[in-house]
Amino acid sequence: MADLEKEEIMNEEIYQRLAEHLDQFPGGFVYTDSGVELRMLKLLFTPEEAELAIYLTLDREAARSIADRAGMPQSETEQRLAEMAHKGLIFSVHPKDGPPLYQAVPFILGIYEFQVNNLNADLLKELADYMATKKPQPQTIQQMRTIPVGKSIEPHIEALPYEQVDELINAQNYFAVGPCICRRRATMMGDGCDAPEESCLFFGEWAEFHVRDGRARPIERSEVTEILAMADAANLVLQPNNSQDMVFLCCCCGCCCGVLKRLQKHPNPSRIVASAFINTLKPEVCQGCWTCLERCQMQALSKEGDRIVLNLERCIGCGLCVTTCSSGALALIRRTDKEHSRIPVNMDATWRAIVQAQVMGRDGVK
Repeated sequence: MADLEKEEIMNEEIYQRLAEHLDQFPGGFVYTDSGVELRMLKLLFTPEEAELAIYLTLDREAARSIADRAGMPQSETEQRLAEMAHKGLIFSVHPKDGPPLYQAVPFILGIYEFQVNNLNADLLKELADYMATKKPQPQTIQQMRTIPVGKSIEPHIEALPYEQVDELINAQNYFAVGPCICRRRATMMGDGCDAPEESCLFFGEWAEFHVRDGRARPIERSEVTEILAMADAANLVLQPNNSQDMVFLCCCCGCCCGVLKRLQKHPNPSRIVASAFINTLKPEVCQGCWTCLERCQMQALSKEGDRIVLNLERCIGCGLCVTTCSSGALALIRRTDKEHSRIPVNMDATWRAIVQAQVMGRDGVK
């Protein structure tokens, strides 16, 4: 067997191992008959990067620990990890009092989103094939949740700090904004919308990561407020990571966002969304402006004759319809504790909880 053929076989095995490794993370990484998942990995990772990525976990570690596990020189490992973080293949943080730390991330809500500046015709094609093939895994814990736009929660409604966008923002001290990969990808494929592309907000370490590698720009708290006002005006649903400590906040449209499009296709979005609120309707108060019909991304509201009808099975509690309901016919109320799950403390805890649930599901443990 020729050396080149041996190398190709070895590289194929490396990408197979990486695919298996990514499949253990939240959301999984599906196998396909067409092999599109491997073609996509080959576009993103060099064989050397793929082999090193297998040794990263959801724990944040210094290069020395990863080098020891991979059996590589520390200097070479440090250089390669830095390059991989810059390419958006892994996550990194740079503590002030120690060496950089590196962490693996899932494909969705990680590697995919980190490629916002790297989209090209070849990657777009493979992504489209992969997304068409990928079937969402049932999850008891979601990676993202829906929170109401700020003006939609009445003062008397009980709401925890991590359920209110203003409180979440006030808890942060470093902010960044970057382009939405869903909207950019749709536009590049000729199927975009008019919503602003620069609308993904990042906070703390995630903001530093995206700014450091050119995927976002730093902004002040005042601009965050302006972006949220823009999101409300543009009918965008607020979706942060599903943890009490917010690291990102997506402003999502129903035509481009993968998460919202999946919810739209579900017969009962209200049951699977991570949201602490749901809508109520007083039809006798409605003045028939019909603005809410345009605002709702889930088709939870419909018109029957001269009356508005609310389908609670489709409501995700985003509050978009409430902020423009001048009559007060629509209002959010808090779901019961049984209707929404506990929110993990931070993103790492969310990922670990999802992984644990996936393992239990694969092992048949109820």
